[in-house]
Amino acid sequence: MRVFLVGAGPGDPGLITARGLELVRCCDVLVHDRLVSRELVTEAPPGALRIDRDRLGQHEIEQLLVRYARLGLRVVRLKGGDPFVFGRGGEEAVALSAAGVPFEVVPGVSSFAAVPAAAGIPVTHRGISSQVTIVSGHDADALDLAAVARAPGTLVVFMGLGSLREIADGLIRHGRAADTPAAVIASGTLPEQRTVVAPLGELADAAAGLEPPALVVVGEVVALAGTLALHEFAGALAA
Repeated sequence: MRVFLVGAGPGDPGLITARGLELVRCCDVLVHDRLVSRELVTEAPPGALRIDRDRLGQHEIEQLLVRYARLGLRVVRLKGGDPFVFGRGGEEAVALSAAGVPFEVVPGVSSFAAVPAAAGIPVTHRGISSQVTIVSGHDADALDLAAVARAPGTLVVFMGLGSLREIADGLIRHGRAADTPAAVIASGTLPEQRTVVAPLGELADAAAGLEPPALVVVGEVVALAGTLALHEFAGALAA
């Protein structure tokens, strides 16, 4: 019996690792996140039990993983991005360890770098940014915006679309310049990807029409987006 905590990558089904896809294709039980590509879910064997975790609480998920593993089944917990980057994979690993269930963590391509890259934004760039700060905007009140505003380099905010105005205003109030380049990337790496680039002080208004999932990027690296997007377009024409 074994549970595999597998990262599915940032959205595009082609960005799952070879090891992750191999495990999906031979599992007995697949417990998957709502945002995981349907193409990856259908890679599970025809006889596999597929469970969408959308309406399940975290404790219920952990109980399912333990229960099916104890039945001697090969269980894959397929999570968006990387299991240990705001994916609650650590909680599931702790629960499995406490239950005495063997598990393996299969890292995934995390959204924090892949989604900005898909929009032509490198999170680090020589001479511009040598540091990246990653935070969750799910609970903006829990963020130490004063400390985040002082952090040099690039800021990447997961799950920050709903509290974008609060976060942007807080960063500016604590010292980030209102004209700092910033972007919101919705449905990153997918065909329906949409990117909005604006100064930090105007970002909430500019991104008003976007829907989650979305990633927020703040920092001078965002100014490179136009250059890199133009290069990508030129390359496509040449091909």
